[in-house]
Amino acid sequence: MNRIKEVLEKKGIKQIWLADKLGKSYNMVNSYVQNRQQPRLEILYEIANILEIDVKELLKSNKVNL
Repeated sequence: MNRIKEVLEKKGIKQIWLADKLGKSYNMVNSYVQNRQQPRLEILYEIANILEIDVKELLKSNKVNL
């Protein structure tokens, strides 16, 4: 799972803008945002670079705190 949707909302950025910057279709970016499809690692780094954030901010931890 990724946090792309949360970061876009926080920054007030539209998916269409991100799609244009990535050179991807709106449908592809929307599938990333809705977690229907996970971007490859290199795409995740590119998204982080475009959004000017650390890639860690786009990832949800799967670690369970006991």
